[in-house]
Amino acid sequence: MTASILYEGNLRTRCTHLQSGTEILTDAPTDNHGKGEAFSPTDLVATALGTCILTTMAIKCRDMGISIDGTKVGVTKVMASDPRRISQIDVLLHMPKNNYTDKDKKILERIAHACPVAASLHPDLVQNVSFVW
Repeated sequence: MTASILYEGNLRTRCTHLQSGTEILTDAPTDNHGKGEAFSPTDLVATALGTCILTTMAIKCRDMGISIDGTKVGVTKVMASDPRRISQIDVLLHMPKNNYTDKDKKILERIAHACPVAASLHPDLVQNVSFVW
């Protein structure tokens, strides 16, 4: 098992990563009967896309001998209805000032669009990934 999840009531869950013991709380969002006091499950999906992009880029950067330390990412989730689902995720990467070559940029942008989470999401879900170099 990867994780265990406990329903605590009041639309809140406590998720435990079994290898590390790290916990994440989730709440239903305010637009769906919740308090919005923690990530919602769909927030986690959108956030997972941003973190997966960063992680896969960082792995490649380590091999290339370049750094993306200090990269900041903004993630925006757009919901749709009938059925209620994530319809779009916008990921904006603010890259730190570095001497990235055009080749470096092309490699990193290609990796960002091909991370495992991106490849796992439904093809109807729009993924807008953009960079500020």
